Amino acid sequence: MINGHPRATRRYYGLDAARRGTIVRTVPAPHRESSPVTTEEPVVIDGGDKSCVRLLLELRAHLAGLPPGTLVHLLASDPAAPIDLPAWCHLTGHHYEGPVPADTPAYALRVAADARPTRPDAPWRPAAQEF
Repeated sequence: MINGHPRATRRYYGLDAARRGTIVRTVPAPHRESSPVTTEEPVVIDGGDKSCVRLLLELRAHLAGLPPGTLVHLLASDPAAPIDLPAWCHLTGHHYEGPVPADTPAYALRVAADARPTRPDAPWRPAAQEF
C-alpha cells in the first residue's frame, strides 16, 4: 500500500527512473460478461545467463523475424536485464510489458511495427541515419 492506495506500486524503469518515487496506480480492468477471454501464447526466448550485450544481440535477431504485435517472453538471469531491457525497448520502439511471473526471471515485450534500427555491433545505440 502506497499513500493509502492498496494497489499502487512504484515503477523505476524507463522514463520514471529519473523521477524515483512516481506512483503508478494499477487497477484491474472491469470484467465484462460479453467480452471474450483470449489467451495469447507468447514466443519464449531463453537468454540464459548471457551478458546484456549478447542478450540484446540475440533478442534483436529474434525480433527481426517476428510479425508486429507478437508477444515475447525473454528469460534472462543477467542482473542488468530489468534495467537494460526497458531502456532498449524505449530506444527501439518495442513495447515493454514488464516482468512475468516465472521460475526464472522473465520479461515481456511486444514487437513494434515501426521499430527503430540499432547498430549491428552495438544494439544499445541507434543506427546511423542517412541524409
